[in-house]
Amino acid sequence: GIRIYGGRIFRASAHVDRLFEGAHAIRLPVPVGKDALVAAMHETLRANKLTNGYIRLVVTRGAGTLGLNPFKCSKPCVIIIADTIALYDEDVYEKGMSVIISSVPRNSTNALDPRVKSLNYLNNILARMEAVDAGVSEAIMLNAAGMVAEATGDNVFIVRDGVVATPPPHAGILAGITRGVVLDLARKVNIPVSQRELTRYDLYTADECFLTGTAAEVVPVVAIDGRTIGQGAVGPITRRLKDAFHELVRSER
Repeated sequence: GIRIYGGRIFRASAHVDRLFEGAHAIRLPVPVGKDALVAAMHETLRANKLTNGYIRLVVTRGAGTLGLNPFKCSKPCVIIIADTIALYDEDVYEKGMSVIISSVPRNSTNALDPRVKSLNYLNNILARMEAVDAGVSEAIMLNAAGMVAEATGDNVFIVRDGVVATPPPHAGILAGITRGVVLDLARKVNIPVSQRELTRYDLYTADECFLTGTAAEVVPVVAIDGRTIGQGAVGPITRRLKDAFHELVRSER
C-alpha cells in the first residue's frame, strides 16, 4: 500500500525497495525494473485522474496450475490498483480510538519473516474479526512469546515518561514505511525514541498510544481492552507527531 498526496507518490522509492527485497526473499521475480514500476504507478494515477489516494501494488507469480508448485506459473504479473481510501472517520483522529488485544497471535518469524509484505493475511483477518465483534476498529496482535507485535494493519507505538517506544523488527512486525518516518520525525524534534519489546502491561499503563500505517497515517489510541490510556484523550506527543507528519506530507507535496 502506497499513499498519494497532491499527485506525488509518498516515499515511492522506500516502498519499491521493500517490495523488491521481499520478492527476492520468496524467489518471486518482479517482471519490471524499479524505475519502470514507479512510472507505471504514475501512469495509473493519470488514467484514474487521482491526485490524493492510495495505490495497492501487487506482484503475482502469474497464471498456473491448481497445485502448489510456483515454477509451473506462466510468468510474473504486476497489478496496480489506484483508488481513494479512508480507514477511519475524521473524529477518530481528534478523539482517538478504542482497540483490543487479539487472541490470534502474529505469524511466527520462523514460519514467514514479517519483513516480507505478502498477502498471507489470514491471521490479521481473524484478529480484525475479533475487533469487529468487540465493537472496536482495530486489534493489537502479540507474537508467539506473548510480546506486542503490531496491529492487524498498523504498527504500534506507546509513550511513557516522554519516551516514544515501539516493538523492534525481531518482535515479528512489518517495519512500516510510516513507522520509519515517525521515528525520524520524533528524533528531529528531540523526542527520545526506543525500539524495545513491549508487553500487554506496557500497553495498559502507557501515557499515550498510537498506531501508524500508510493508510491510517498516525491514529491515536485512547483505550485498550476497556482500559483508558493516559487521560483518555489524544496525548501531546501523539498530537505533535501527527501534526509533524501532516506537515511533512504538505512540504513534500
